[in-house]
Amino acid sequence: MAAFAQAAALGGAVGIRANGAADVRAIRRTLDLPIIGINKLRETWPVFITPTVASARGVVRAGAEIVALDATDRARRGGLGPAELIRQVKAELGVLVMADIDTLENGLRAAEAGADLVGTTLSGYTEATAHLLGKGPDFALLRALARRLKTPLICEGRIESPEHVARAFDAGAFAVVVGTAITNPTAITARYAKAAKRGND
Repeated sequence: MAAFAQAAALGGAVGIRANGAADVRAIRRTLDLPIIGINKLRETWPVFITPTVASARGVVRAGAEIVALDATDRARRGGLGPAELIRQVKAELGVLVMADIDTLENGLRAAEAGADLVGTTLSGYTEATAHLLGKGPDFALLRALARRLKTPLICEGRIESPEHVARAFDAGAFAVVVGTAITNPTAITARYAKAAKRGND
């Protein structure tokens, strides 16, 4: 992951979003870019992206300046709702908080709770928004948030092309997170292989 981060930086990335203390620590040793740290806890709870203060603490200690956490209105381990989690992470760890949200309502609530950044990360990945999966980035949500909030907005989720990035900024994004489209060699290769197969047919 440190090598991927270095490659992204060489290509012009101005920040890195990374999962887990080990990856954050490895990236921090090699780069001086801001790191958005997350801590995915795979479990039976619907919420698994940095669901507790303890899970946030690990990536902060490893070098993340920003903690991203699931700020959707769903059940989570530890019993803290998203608003209280945002407040506690900011107060106890002294870092910026990025709220990963799925709907306009959750975005507004996260900003009201003090989130420093609001991201469209979970649109399409919750029960309330599953119908959007496979339909590209949620630019409609981004525009709706931009009309209501002064909080910087991060467009994340299903960004697959430079054109998507340009559209995100036009829709009001402060920054854009690109994931699989540049960090998953298997998926990237599969896209080209599929095109090659079509060409041979």
